[in-house]
Amino acid sequence: LWAEYQICFIFIAFFAVVIFALVSHTHGPEGSAWDFDAGGLTAVTFVVGALTSILAGFIGMMVAVYANARTAVSAKKEGEAGWMASFNAAFRAGGVMGFSLCAISMVVLYVLAVLYRSHFSVEDKGKTYINYKMLFECLAGYGLGGSAIAMFGRVGGGIFTKAADVGADLSGKVIGVGDGKKLDE
Repeated sequence: LWAEYQICFIFIAFFAVVIFALVSHTHGPEGSAWDFDAGGLTAVTFVVGALTSILAGFIGMMVAVYANARTAVSAKKEGEAGWMASFNAAFRAGGVMGFSLCAISMVVLYVLAVLYRSHFSVEDKGKTYINYKMLFECLAGYGLGGSAIAMFGRVGGGIFTKAADVGADLSGKVIGVGDGKKLDE
Protein backbone atom coordinates (compact mmCIF):
# COMPACT_ATOMS: atom_id res chain seq x y z
CA LEU A 1 0.00 0.00 0.00
CA TRP A 2 2.85 2.39 0.85
CA ALA A 3 4.54 1.81 -2.54
CA GLU A 4 1.30 2.70 -4.31
CA TYR A 5 0.82 5.81 -2.19
CA GLN A 6 4.34 7.04 -2.97
CA ILE A 7 3.43 7.09 -6.66
CA CYS A 8 0.13 8.76 -5.77
CA PHE A 9 1.97 11.56 -3.95
CA ILE A 10 4.02 12.29 -7.08
CA PHE A 11 0.83 12.30 -9.16
CA ILE A 12 -0.91 14.60 -6.68
CA ALA A 13 1.93 17.14 -6.79
CA PHE A 14 2.15 17.11 -10.59
CA PHE A 15 -1.60 17.24 -11.20
CA ALA A 16 -2.12 20.00 -8.60
CA VAL A 17 0.25 22.20 -10.61
CA VAL A 18 -1.65 21.36 -13.81
CA ILE A 19 -4.98 22.21 -12.15
CA PHE A 20 -3.57 25.45 -10.78
CA ALA A 21 -2.40 26.53 -14.24
CA LEU A 22 -5.54 25.49 -16.11
CA VAL A 23 -8.06 26.90 -13.63
CA SER A 24 -6.13 30.14 -13.11
CA HIS A 25 -6.20 31.01 -16.81
CA THR A 26 -9.64 32.42 -17.61
CA HIS A 27 -11.29 33.94 -20.65
CA GLY A 28 -13.67 36.84 -20.26
CA PRO A 29 -15.17 39.66 -22.32
CA GLU A 30 -11.96 41.65 -21.94
CA GLY A 31 -9.83 38.73 -23.14
CA SER A 32 -7.78 36.21 -21.23
CA ALA A 33 -6.72 36.88 -17.66
CA TRP A 34 -5.21 35.06 -14.70
CA ASP A 35 -7.19 34.36 -11.54
CA PHE A 36 -4.61 32.82 -9.21
CA ASP A 37 -7.09 32.85 -6.33
CA ALA A 38 -9.47 30.39 -7.99
CA GLY A 39 -6.64 28.26 -9.35
CA GLY A 40 -4.89 28.05 -6.00
CA LEU A 41 -8.02 27.18 -4.05
CA THR A 42 -9.05 24.54 -6.59
CA ALA A 43 -5.57 22.99 -6.45
CA VAL A 44 -5.72 22.99 -2.64
CA THR A 45 -9.10 21.24 -2.66
CA PHE A 46 -7.72 18.70 -5.14
CA VAL A 47 -4.83 17.93 -2.79
CA VAL A 48 -7.13 17.74 0.24
CA GLY A 49 -9.52 15.42 -1.64
CA ALA A 50 -6.65 13.19 -2.71
CA LEU A 51 -5.23 13.04 0.83
CA THR A 52 -8.69 12.27 2.20
CA SER A 53 -8.99 9.41 -0.28
CA ILE A 54 -5.56 8.11 0.75
CA LEU A 55 -6.59 8.25 4.41
CA ALA A 56 -9.85 6.47 3.59
CA GLY A 57 -7.98 3.74 1.70
CA PHE A 58 -5.56 3.23 4.57
CA ILE A 59 -8.34 3.05 7.16
CA GLY A 60 -10.30 0.73 4.88
CA MET A 61 -7.37 -1.65 4.56
CA MET A 62 -6.78 -1.69 8.31
CA VAL A 63 -10.45 -2.45 8.96
CA ALA A 64 -10.37 -5.15 6.28
CA VAL A 65 -7.32 -6.83 7.80
CA TYR A 66 -8.88 -6.97 11.26
CA ALA A 67 -12.22 -8.03 9.81
CA ASN A 68 -10.55 -10.87 7.91
CA ALA A 69 -9.08 -12.22 11.15
CA ARG A 70 -12.43 -11.96 12.96
CA THR A 71 -14.22 -13.59 10.04
CA ALA A 72 -11.76 -16.50 10.03
CA VAL A 73 -12.16 -17.02 13.78
CA SER A 74 -15.95 -16.83 13.45
CA ALA A 75 -15.89 -19.48 10.72
CA LYS A 76 -14.46 -22.03 13.20
CA LYS A 77 -17.90 -22.54 14.71
CA GLU A 78 -19.64 -25.74 13.64
CA GLY A 79 -22.28 -25.87 10.92
CA GLU A 80 -24.67 -23.07 10.16
CA ALA A 81 -23.54 -21.06 13.19
CA GLY A 82 -20.07 -20.75 11.64
CA TRP A 83 -21.40 -19.57 8.32
CA MET A 84 -23.74 -17.08 9.96
CA ALA A 85 -21.12 -15.73 12.37
CA SER A 86 -18.50 -15.32 9.67
CA PHE A 87 -20.96 -13.60 7.32
CA ASN A 88 -22.12 -11.24 10.07
CA ALA A 89 -18.54 -10.36 11.03
CA ALA A 90 -17.61 -9.54 7.44
CA PHE A 91 -20.85 -7.70 6.69
CA ARG A 92 -20.66 -5.54 9.81
CA ALA A 93 -17.02 -4.67 9.16
CA GLY A 94 -17.91 -3.59 5.64
CA GLY A 95 -20.76 -1.43 6.95
CA VAL A 96 -18.57 0.20 9.57
CA MET A 97 -15.87 0.84 7.00
CA GLY A 98 -18.26 2.33 4.45
CA PHE A 99 -20.07 4.61 6.86
CA SER A 100 -16.89 5.82 8.56
CA LEU A 101 -15.17 6.63 5.27
CA CYS A 102 -18.21 8.55 4.02
CA ALA A 103 -18.34 10.45 7.31
CA ILE A 104 -14.68 11.45 7.06
CA SER A 105 -15.13 12.76 3.54
CA MET A 106 -18.30 14.69 4.42
CA VAL A 107 -16.69 16.35 7.45
CA VAL A 108 -13.65 17.41 5.43
CA LEU A 109 -15.84 18.73 2.60
CA TYR A 110 -17.99 20.66 5.09
CA VAL A 111 -14.92 22.27 6.67
CA LEU A 112 -13.64 23.28 3.23
CA ALA A 113 -17.03 24.76 2.29
CA VAL A 114 -17.15 26.82 5.51
CA LEU A 115 -13.59 28.09 4.99
CA TYR A 116 -14.23 28.95 1.35
CA ARG A 117 -17.53 30.61 2.20
CA SER A 118 -15.71 33.11 4.38
CA HIS A 119 -13.16 33.60 1.61
CA PHE A 120 -15.77 34.31 -1.07
CA SER A 121 -17.92 36.58 1.12
CA VAL A 122 -18.13 40.28 0.26
CA GLU A 123 -19.59 42.99 2.52
CA ASP A 124 -21.59 45.69 0.73
CA LYS A 125 -23.67 48.28 2.61
CA GLY A 126 -24.10 46.06 5.65
CA LYS A 127 -25.11 42.99 3.63
CA THR A 128 -22.99 39.94 3.01
CA TYR A 129 -22.90 38.54 -0.51
CA ILE A 130 -21.35 35.17 -1.25
CA ASN A 131 -20.08 34.17 -4.67
CA TYR A 132 -21.44 30.62 -4.58
CA LYS A 133 -20.53 29.94 -8.20
CA MET A 134 -16.81 30.38 -7.52
CA LEU A 135 -17.10 28.60 -4.17
CA PHE A 136 -18.53 25.44 -5.71
CA GLU A 137 -16.23 25.59 -8.72
CA CYS A 138 -13.28 25.57 -6.35
CA LEU A 139 -14.81 22.75 -4.27
CA ALA A 140 -15.10 20.61 -7.41
CA GLY A 141 -11.39 19.88 -7.04
CA TYR A 142 -12.17 17.85 -3.91
CA GLY A 143 -14.13 15.28 -5.86
CA LEU A 144 -11.51 15.17 -8.58
CA GLY A 145 -8.77 14.45 -6.03
CA GLY A 146 -10.75 11.75 -4.28
CA SER A 147 -11.74 10.09 -7.54
CA ALA A 148 -8.22 10.17 -8.94
CA ILE A 149 -6.78 8.35 -5.93
CA ALA A 150 -9.69 5.91 -5.86
CA MET A 151 -8.85 5.13 -9.49
CA PHE A 152 -5.24 4.45 -8.52
CA GLY A 153 -6.45 2.09 -5.80
CA ARG A 154 -8.61 0.24 -8.28
CA VAL A 155 -6.12 0.13 -11.14
CA GLY A 156 -3.23 -0.54 -8.77
CA GLY A 157 -4.56 -3.98 -7.97
CA GLY A 158 -7.97 -3.54 -6.43
CA ILE A 159 -6.84 -3.28 -2.82
CA PHE A 160 -10.30 -3.83 -1.39
CA THR A 161 -10.87 -6.85 -3.63
CA LYS A 162 -7.60 -8.33 -2.43
CA ALA A 163 -8.65 -7.82 1.17
CA ALA A 164 -11.96 -9.58 0.51
CA ASP A 165 -10.19 -12.46 -1.26
CA VAL A 166 -7.83 -12.94 1.66
CA GLY A 167 -10.79 -13.07 4.07
CA ALA A 168 -12.63 -15.58 1.90
CA ASP A 169 -9.54 -17.77 1.59
CA LEU A 170 -8.91 -17.70 5.34
CA SER A 171 -12.52 -18.57 6.11
CA GLY A 172 -12.52 -21.37 3.58
CA LYS A 173 -9.34 -22.90 4.94
CA VAL A 174 -10.56 -22.70 8.53
CA ILE A 175 -13.77 -24.59 7.76
CA GLY A 176 -12.03 -27.00 5.37
CA VAL A 177 -13.22 -25.62 2.04
CA GLY A 178 -10.61 -24.58 -0.47
CA ASP A 179 -7.40 -25.97 -1.90
CA GLY A 180 -9.35 -27.81 -4.57
CA LYS A 181 -12.08 -29.21 -2.30
CA LYS A 182 -15.67 -28.89 -3.32
CA LEU A 183 -18.40 -27.86 -0.91
CA ASP A 184 -20.19 -31.21 -1.20
CA GLU A 185 -17.13 -33.38 -0.42
